[in-house]
Amino acid sequence: MKSHGILRVFTIVIASLYALSLCFPQDGINIGSLNLRFPSLHSLVESRQSNHEDTEEDYNPDQMMSNDSIAYYHSLVSSGKLRFWLPEPHYFDAFWHAVEHACGQHRTVRIMHYGDSQIEMDHITSRLRAYMQRTYGGGGPGMLPFQSITPNMTIRHSTSGELIHLASFGDSLTVRSRGNYGLMMQCFRLEGGSATMTVKSSTSTSVDNAAKHFKRVTLIANNRGNLTAEFTDLRNKKASQQKNAPQGVSALSWSTDTISNGIRLRVNGSADIYGVTIDGDGGVAVDNIPMRGCSGQQFTLVNEQLLSAAYNTLDVGLIIMQFGGNSVPYLKRAAEISTYCQSIGRQIDYVHQCCPKAKILFIGPSDMSTRIKGNLQTYPVIPQLIDSLAATATAHGAAYWSIYHAMGGDNSMPQWTRQGLAGNDYIHFSQKGADRMGDLLAEAFDNSHRLYQLERRKKGGKR
Repeated sequence: MKSHGILRVFTIVIASLYALSLCFPQDGINIGSLNLRFPSLHSLVESRQSNHEDTEEDYNPDQMMSNDSIAYYHSLVSSGKLRFWLPEPHYFDAFWHAVEHACGQHRTVRIMHYGDSQIEMDHITSRLRAYMQRTYGGGGPGMLPFQSITPNMTIRHSTSGELIHLASFGDSLTVRSRGNYGLMMQCFRLEGGSATMTVKSSTSTSVDNAAKHFKRVTLIANNRGNLTAEFTDLRNKKASQQKNAPQGVSALSWSTDTISNGIRLRVNGSADIYGVTIDGDGGVAVDNIPMRGCSGQQFTLVNEQLLSAAYNTLDVGLIIMQFGGNSVPYLKRAAEISTYCQSIGRQIDYVHQCCPKAKILFIGPSDMSTRIKGNLQTYPVIPQLIDSLAATATAHGAAYWSIYHAMGGDNSMPQWTRQGLAGNDYIHFSQKGADRMGDLLAEAFDNSHRLYQLERRKKGGKR
């Protein structure tokens, strides 16, 4: 049948139905026990209008999309393998607000990442730093010890002069300092002499570009007598700028005229040097502070007054404490786990007390393998330890994130080793694995920030 024939048939059918609707009795036609009815044109139009009005009132595409997105990111943040255990639902909101506005306010919000040997060489931290600085602005490698103790792939770091290393961790030959260790749980003592620190950005293409650019340099020290410091911008051949430090814990800061990739700092006098921050112009700074062999119980060894004063020289938004792996082989019974977690609770409380403005995130151990009857298996204590650490962190007002779950959970370490993501000790990540874990941590933070943005947008931009 041709198209005009189809149209003719369709028109006849519609006209017949219309005529039928006009003449069909409103009460219908009774045939035996049946009552046949035909809808009137008025009822059809009224029904359509009613349905349309209901739809207009109940369905808002933007609202539905917003609700779906909020539900999606809420599930990632609260129950996915990259989830956060939080002491309260909006725990990170103040932190997100700070980093969003940091660049506009020429403010440098710090993330201080403390950890054991899993973060040495800027492992994990470097990828978190890359994400934060690409997303919220900032630059530079963050805080460095005056003298390099372990290699750092992000910068080239050299020091000359007579310095005494004081640390709250390390082997028995390390000189102890009765609590005067500073922000990095270690410091370098200068006793009337001089020392020079030189830092240049890495030439490696694997290092994120933002970390190679410096703009602000700050020396944090406890001046014990006539400390002076001279700063030189190596890239721009800027003449040295000397400053005299006040007594006690203080910070001396310099800014370069343009972006630099190399600085020199020369100090003279008597002081305990806590660290040097090398940052961009506002945004986010992320510090890598490794403490090999530590179980995370060193914070309370630092003098509270000195540590509080040192934190107060900086704008610290988040403190990450990544520990637990070094304790795993020695924890056998529930009572031992409880004792360790009680100690971690005290560390969290102490850091809160010394730096009350900062949020705290505790990161527990990864999966670790041991041989049981000849087979590689997860250390039996790890699942219970992680549950206890998560409960401890949240009970003490901190968040918790689990590398163990991010890896895949029970007995995931052998698979990471087979893929070249971990070493043959079945404990430490390879460079590739550390990069992967840093990206997963960054993804977890990104999920949290997206949820924060969506919830704020739903409430009209207010939180």
